[in-house]
Amino acid sequence: MPADDNWRLAASPDDRTRLRTYRDAWTDALAMVRARGQGGVVAEAGVLLEPDRALGTDPVPPTGTYQCRTIKLGIRDEGRPATTTLPAAPCTVRRDGDVLRLAQGQGAQRINGTLYPDTSARGVFLGTLALTDEPTPLRYGQDNLRDMVGLVERVADRRWRIVLPRPALESTLDVVEVTPGN
Repeated sequence: MPADDNWRLAASPDDRTRLRTYRDAWTDALAMVRARGQGGVVAEAGVLLEPDRALGTDPVPPTGTYQCRTIKLGIRDEGRPATTTLPAAPCTVRRDGDVLRLAQGQGAQRINGTLYPDTSARGVFLGTLALTDEPTPLRYGQDNLRDMVGLVERVADRRWRIVLPRPALESTLDVVEVTPGN
């Protein structure tokens, strides 16, 4: 599907709803983190976890090699901390014909998918979550428990985030930081 095609045609109805209600997921996740006494994690992350921080231009990272680091907010298991940060891992943005693809090659939980343009302030990510022992990610739409949908925004010079509201596993909101890397 060409990158300029409407992502709404590719997204499942559930994922379109998750994007429409991303702000609620963000508010719920931050409230849960603060209620469990971990507000310092949010403060330390700065602009990355500020909901209204998108810069409004160049929302999708250009092709290249990056580091992707996931911060999970609002962990739903009461026995665990409300936030978890996964180690940064190499990821790439590459052109595949007419589409931009983001692929995270290492880590226990890796996102892989397509980056769509949306507005001047944001793009949309449609992809899937691959787990440690899986060499190949599933295709989007193959397993709704692994489907990931998110907003792609630039939050600083050469720094982007993918905001993934209400993923099926673990958290209320995942924020993937994308920064240039080797």
